Amino acid sequence: MNYRYVDLENYPRRAQFEYFSSLAYPYVGTTVNVDITDFLHRREGEGTDFFLSLCYCVYHAANAVPEFRRRIKDGRIIEYEASPLSCTLLLPDESYCYCDLDCSLPYEEFLPKAKEDKERALAKGGITESEDVDAQLFISSLPWLSYTSLVQPVPSPADSNPRISWGRYFEQNGRSLIPVSVLCNHALMDGLHISRFYSELEKQVSRI
Repeated sequence: MNYRYVDLENYPRRAQFEYFSSLAYPYVGTTVNVDITDFLHRREGEGTDFFLSLCYCVYHAANAVPEFRRRIKDGRIIEYEASPLSCTLLLPDESYCYCDLDCSLPYEEFLPKAKEDKERALAKGGITESEDVDAQLFISSLPWLSYTSLVQPVPSPADSNPRISWGRYFEQNGRSLIPVSVLCNHALMDGLHISRFYSELEKQVSRI
Protein backbone atom coordinates (compact mmCIF):
# COMPACT_ATOMS: atom_id res chain seq x y z
CA MET A 1 0.00 0.00 0.00
CA ASN A 2 1.25 3.48 -0.87
CA TYR A 3 1.87 5.91 1.97
CA ARG A 4 3.65 9.16 2.77
CA TYR A 5 5.45 10.33 5.90
CA VAL A 6 3.82 13.12 7.89
CA ASP A 7 6.18 16.05 8.52
CA LEU A 8 6.55 15.93 12.30
CA GLU A 9 8.42 19.25 12.38
CA ASN A 10 5.28 21.03 11.22
CA TYR A 11 2.74 18.60 12.65
CA PRO A 12 0.30 20.52 14.92
CA ARG A 13 -0.29 17.47 17.15
CA ARG A 14 3.39 16.65 17.65
CA ALA A 15 3.22 17.16 21.43
CA GLN A 16 0.13 14.94 21.68
CA PHE A 17 1.74 12.34 19.42
CA GLU A 18 4.83 12.15 21.61
CA TYR A 19 2.83 12.10 24.85
CA PHE A 20 0.34 9.39 23.93
CA SER A 21 3.03 7.32 22.23
CA SER A 22 4.73 7.06 25.62
CA LEU A 23 1.70 5.52 27.36
CA ALA A 24 1.20 1.82 27.98
CA TYR A 25 -2.43 2.11 26.83
CA PRO A 26 -2.64 4.94 24.27
CA TYR A 27 -6.11 4.13 22.98
CA VAL A 28 -9.27 6.25 22.93
CA GLY A 29 -12.72 4.90 22.14
CA THR A 30 -16.38 5.81 21.84
CA THR A 31 -19.72 4.13 21.18
CA VAL A 32 -22.43 6.07 19.35
CA ASN A 33 -25.91 5.05 18.24
CA VAL A 34 -26.16 5.67 14.50
CA ASP A 35 -29.53 6.10 12.79
CA ILE A 36 -29.86 3.47 10.03
CA THR A 37 -33.64 3.60 9.56
CA ASP A 38 -33.66 4.39 5.84
CA PHE A 39 -30.51 2.33 5.20
CA LEU A 40 -32.19 -0.70 6.80
CA HIS A 41 -35.41 -0.22 4.81
CA ARG A 42 -33.44 -0.12 1.56
CA ARG A 43 -31.51 -3.29 2.45
CA GLU A 44 -34.74 -5.10 3.24
CA GLY A 45 -36.46 -3.78 0.11
CA GLU A 46 -33.57 -4.66 -2.19
CA GLY A 47 -32.62 -7.88 -0.44
CA THR A 48 -29.00 -6.71 -0.21
CA ASP A 49 -26.61 -7.96 2.46
CA PHE A 50 -26.82 -5.76 5.59
CA PHE A 51 -23.40 -6.65 7.01
CA LEU A 52 -21.49 -6.22 3.77
CA SER A 53 -23.32 -2.99 3.00
CA LEU A 54 -22.46 -1.54 6.39
CA CYS A 55 -18.83 -2.62 5.95
CA TYR A 56 -18.83 -0.65 2.70
CA CYS A 57 -20.18 2.47 4.44
CA VAL A 58 -17.71 2.16 7.32
CA TYR A 59 -14.78 1.82 4.92
CA HIS A 60 -15.69 4.98 3.03
CA ALA A 61 -16.45 6.93 6.20
CA ALA A 62 -13.11 6.00 7.77
CA ASN A 63 -11.10 6.69 4.64
CA ALA A 64 -12.70 10.12 4.35
CA VAL A 65 -10.93 11.12 7.59
CA PRO A 66 -7.13 11.31 7.07
CA GLU A 67 -6.38 10.43 10.69
CA PHE A 68 -8.02 7.02 10.20
CA ARG A 69 -5.49 6.31 7.45
CA ARG A 70 -2.50 7.17 9.63
CA ARG A 71 -0.27 4.66 11.39
CA ILE A 72 2.85 4.74 13.53
CA LYS A 73 5.89 3.25 11.79
CA ASP A 74 9.33 3.23 13.40
CA GLY A 75 8.42 6.15 15.64
CA ARG A 76 7.08 8.25 12.77
CA ILE A 77 3.61 8.87 11.34
CA ILE A 78 2.71 7.58 7.90
CA GLU A 79 -0.51 8.23 6.00
CA TYR A 80 -1.82 5.63 3.57
CA GLU A 81 -3.58 6.62 0.37
CA ALA A 82 -6.31 4.20 1.42
CA SER A 83 -6.84 1.81 4.32
CA PRO A 84 -8.34 -1.54 3.25
CA LEU A 85 -10.87 -3.34 5.38
CA SER A 86 -10.49 -6.64 7.21
CA CYS A 87 -13.54 -8.07 8.98
CA THR A 88 -14.27 -11.06 11.18
CA LEU A 89 -16.79 -13.72 10.12
CA LEU A 90 -18.46 -16.33 12.31
CA LEU A 91 -17.66 -19.95 11.41
CA PRO A 92 -20.02 -22.93 11.91
CA ASP A 93 -17.97 -24.11 14.91
CA GLU A 94 -18.54 -20.68 16.55
CA SER A 95 -14.94 -19.58 16.08
CA TYR A 96 -14.19 -16.89 13.53
CA CYS A 97 -12.00 -16.10 10.55
CA TYR A 98 -10.68 -12.99 8.84
CA CYS A 99 -11.93 -11.71 5.51
CA ASP A 100 -10.47 -8.91 3.39
CA LEU A 101 -13.02 -6.93 1.37
CA ASP A 102 -12.33 -4.65 -1.59
CA CYS A 103 -14.55 -1.73 -0.67
CA SER A 104 -12.89 0.60 -3.17
CA LEU A 105 -15.17 -0.71 -5.92
CA PRO A 106 -18.48 0.96 -6.84
CA TYR A 107 -21.21 -0.42 -4.59
CA GLU A 108 -22.92 -2.38 -7.37
CA GLU A 109 -19.63 -4.13 -8.17
CA PHE A 110 -18.60 -4.48 -4.54
CA LEU A 111 -21.56 -6.60 -3.41
CA PRO A 112 -21.14 -9.64 -5.70
CA LYS A 113 -17.36 -9.68 -5.24
CA ALA A 114 -17.69 -9.29 -1.46
CA LYS A 115 -20.07 -12.24 -1.31
CA GLU A 116 -17.52 -14.35 -3.17
CA ASP A 117 -14.71 -13.17 -0.86
CA LYS A 118 -16.90 -13.93 2.15
CA GLU A 119 -17.67 -17.48 0.99
CA ARG A 120 -14.00 -18.07 0.17
CA ALA A 121 -12.92 -16.86 3.62
CA LEU A 122 -15.53 -19.03 5.35
CA ALA A 123 -14.39 -22.09 3.41
CA LYS A 124 -10.74 -21.42 4.19
CA GLY A 125 -11.16 -20.45 7.85
CA GLY A 126 -8.26 -19.32 9.99
CA ILE A 127 -7.01 -15.98 11.23
CA THR A 128 -3.96 -15.53 9.05
CA GLU A 129 -3.38 -11.82 8.54
CA SER A 130 -2.66 -10.27 5.15
CA GLU A 131 0.67 -8.77 4.17
CA ASP A 132 -0.81 -5.27 4.40
CA VAL A 133 -2.07 -5.67 7.96
CA ASP A 134 -0.55 -2.35 9.11
CA ALA A 135 -2.72 -0.46 6.63
CA GLN A 136 -5.98 -2.18 7.52
CA LEU A 137 -9.11 -1.11 9.32
CA PHE A 138 -10.19 -3.89 11.71
CA ILE A 139 -13.94 -4.53 11.60
CA SER A 140 -16.09 -6.78 13.79
CA SER A 141 -19.74 -7.06 14.79
CA LEU A 142 -21.83 -8.40 17.66
CA PRO A 143 -25.23 -8.92 16.02
CA TRP A 144 -26.52 -10.83 19.03
CA LEU A 145 -26.77 -7.88 21.39
CA SER A 146 -27.12 -4.13 21.58
CA TYR A 147 -24.60 -2.52 23.89
CA THR A 148 -23.65 0.86 25.30
CA SER A 149 -19.90 0.27 25.53
CA LEU A 150 -17.33 -2.22 24.31
CA VAL A 151 -13.86 -3.19 25.56
CA GLN A 152 -11.57 -4.63 22.90
CA PRO A 153 -8.35 -6.62 23.27
CA VAL A 154 -5.25 -4.80 22.04
CA PRO A 155 -1.65 -5.89 21.51
CA SER A 156 1.42 -4.97 23.50
CA PRO A 157 3.25 -2.95 22.37
CA ALA A 158 0.33 -0.90 21.08
CA ASP A 159 -0.55 -0.86 17.40
CA SER A 160 -2.26 1.95 15.51
CA ASN A 161 -4.98 0.25 13.44
CA PRO A 162 -8.47 1.67 14.05
CA ARG A 163 -10.95 -0.91 15.33
CA ILE A 164 -14.59 -0.40 14.41
CA SER A 165 -17.40 -2.61 15.70
CA TRP A 166 -21.18 -2.59 15.83
CA GLY A 167 -23.89 -4.46 17.69
CA ARG A 168 -27.52 -5.40 17.07
CA TYR A 169 -29.73 -2.58 15.85
CA PHE A 170 -32.80 -1.66 17.89
CA GLU A 171 -35.92 0.47 17.67
CA GLN A 172 -36.27 3.75 19.55
CA ASN A 173 -38.99 6.35 18.96
CA GLY A 174 -39.80 4.80 15.61
CA ARG A 175 -36.20 4.87 14.39
CA SER A 176 -33.69 2.06 13.87
CA LEU A 177 -30.41 2.69 15.69
CA ILE A 178 -27.21 0.67 15.80
CA PRO A 179 -24.36 1.02 18.33
CA VAL A 180 -21.08 1.66 16.51
CA SER A 181 -17.83 1.58 18.47
CA VAL A 182 -14.50 3.07 17.48
CA LEU A 183 -11.15 2.38 19.15
CA CYS A 184 -8.12 4.32 17.91
CA ASN A 185 -4.61 5.19 18.98
CA HIS A 186 -4.82 8.58 20.72
CA ALA A 187 -1.34 9.44 19.46
CA LEU A 188 -2.87 9.81 16.01
CA MET A 189 -6.26 11.36 16.65
CA ASP A 190 -8.57 13.03 19.12
CA GLY A 191 -12.32 13.07 19.72
CA LEU A 192 -12.73 15.67 16.99
CA HIS A 193 -11.43 13.26 14.36
CA ILE A 194 -13.55 10.40 15.69
CA SER A 195 -16.63 12.63 15.54
CA ARG A 196 -15.83 13.32 11.89
CA PHE A 197 -15.92 9.59 11.22
CA TYR A 198 -19.45 9.36 12.66
CA SER A 199 -20.56 12.35 10.59
CA GLU A 200 -19.17 10.69 7.47
CA LEU A 201 -20.84 7.40 8.40
CA GLU A 202 -24.21 9.14 8.61
CA LYS A 203 -23.63 10.46 5.09
CA GLN A 204 -22.59 7.06 3.76
CA VAL A 205 -25.59 5.16 5.11
CA SER A 206 -27.87 7.72 3.48
CA ARG A 207 -26.28 7.21 0.04
CA ILE A 208 -26.68 3.50 -0.66
